Amino acid sequence: MKALQYINKYLSKYKWRIIIGLLITILSKLLTLQVPRIIGNSFNIVEEYLNNTVTDIAFVKQELLKNVLIIIGVALLSGFFTFLMRQTIIVTSRLIEFDLKNEIYQQYQRLSLNFYKKNRTGDLMNRISEDVSKVRMYVGPAIMYTMNMIVLFAVGFTQMLQVDKQLTMYTLIPFPLLSISIFVLSKVIHKRSTIVQQYLSKLTTFNQEFFSGINVVKSYGIEQSIIKDFDAISNESKEKNINLQKANALFFPLMILLIGISNLIVIYIGGLRYINGEIQSGVIIEFIMYVNILTWPVAVVGWVTSMVQQAEASQARINEFLNEVPEINNNNNNKTNISGKITFKNVSFTYDDTNITALKSINLDIKSGDTLAILGKTGSGKSTIIELITRLYDVTEGTILIDDKPITECNLNDVRAQIGFVPQDPFLFSDTIENNIKFGKEETNKEEIIAAAKNAVVHNNIIDFTNGYQTILGERGVTLSGGQKQRVSIARAIIKDPRILIFDDCLSAVDTETEEEILSNLKKISKNKTTFIISHRVSSAKNADKIIVLDSGEITQQGTHNQLIKTDGYYKELYEQQLLEKEI
Repeated sequence: MKALQYINKYLSKYKWRIIIGLLITILSKLLTLQVPRIIGNSFNIVEEYLNNTVTDIAFVKQELLKNVLIIIGVALLSGFFTFLMRQTIIVTSRLIEFDLKNEIYQQYQRLSLNFYKKNRTGDLMNRISEDVSKVRMYVGPAIMYTMNMIVLFAVGFTQMLQVDKQLTMYTLIPFPLLSISIFVLSKVIHKRSTIVQQYLSKLTTFNQEFFSGINVVKSYGIEQSIIKDFDAISNESKEKNINLQKANALFFPLMILLIGISNLIVIYIGGLRYINGEIQSGVIIEFIMYVNILTWPVAVVGWVTSMVQQAEASQARINEFLNEVPEINNNNNNKTNISGKITFKNVSFTYDDTNITALKSINLDIKSGDTLAILGKTGSGKSTIIELITRLYDVTEGTILIDDKPITECNLNDVRAQIGFVPQDPFLFSDTIENNIKFGKEETNKEEIIAAAKNAVVHNNIIDFTNGYQTILGERGVTLSGGQKQRVSIARAIIKDPRILIFDDCLSAVDTETEEEILSNLKKISKNKTTFIISHRVSSAKNADKIIVLDSGEITQQGTHNQLIKTDGYYKELYEQQLLEKEI
């Protein structure tokens, strides 16, 4: 249970709730264990009356009536305490589940982009949902039923010893076999539980990717192939679950068998001793009741053991991510004011997952308020420059300065707060268009939202929808066309009013006329803002204060539009090609 030790801090946090719950559990079970003694005494009174030891029938009736009323009272009180027990321990388990999910989610937020490249979304979702649910069963039902078992055994066997030591010893005969069985099965369940959770992650990941790529699946007509793959993973998952349940299924019959053997021993040994006049019939009845009261906690040992082993396996999977150290950390908690000057000094960067060197000895100096356009072929390193400015990655070599201060020494939250980023493949949430635009600036009004949409040249499209700005978008903005998604994403960046604007080939899905209108608006908006424009179109770059051309991670050309079109190279060729296309 090493992995579950991580939960101890939460058990400590809610220790008073748990202690109160355990005290209530003890009271409930103490009351329950009074019933066998009362019933045993009732049988003894009847036996004494039948043997003429007691002759007063009125006394016998009075004692029996009193015992019946006590049993009813004990049952009511025990039920009330059981209710309170569940209200404390089970509610505490839900609070711990809430805290643990929040901790995992916060850790997910802290982890760098590289982590998400190496781990699948379905697996991340499974660990924060299914695995946490397994852990909750440990801190709730498992603790509650374990305490039930301990109290019932401790008090029950104490009372049995007080009644008859010899009969109690005979009753304990099956328990060594029980202990060995639990030990062996626990190891099997732990191993199989880990495998089951791994396959559940595979299944979740497969489904998540299928739903996200449903357009591709349908357009290629490969539904049957996907169904076949899903069936294969489902069948494997089913087999692993069956293997786990086979181990779980051994527990309950084994417990019942051992309890049955204890009952037979009580009846046989107790019967012989009753015949010999050593005990009264009430003792046998009392022992049978004790053994059967202990049936549930003994039977539940298997279930609790299974819960604990599954929780251990799940917490071990959770700990893998909780122990992950973020590659990007905020090294300065003091406020950093950003004006927008950005400098690259001999910056090189290599992606560790692919070992591709995306940038090689890049030197740049972008003044605050200037616009830099970056052009180049696919894979030349354009987007990597943006990822380094937003500090999604840290440089492999060299230094990036913001306002002449190393980016690693700036407050990370302040840097990102002053960046408005429009990615090449914009992501929109399954929410209203208005809320998607507001995502860049929560505290805003309707007029600002409309103004941002107009500057992004998407307002007219939005008002044509039945519900306008309240239109609910499908997952990842599937309701909108590619160009509309890009323009909503631009509106989201504009409304933020940051010091640094970054447009990563975000006009690739719009026509030339719309592009020119957006660029005209962006020229006004980006005044006094440091702006980065990544594009494959000269039309998007020509008005920039500075243009650089990247090739294989190196700057091969730089200058203004007028300078570059007079110089042989990639930019001039691209300009002439696109000019010809426009004329045609």
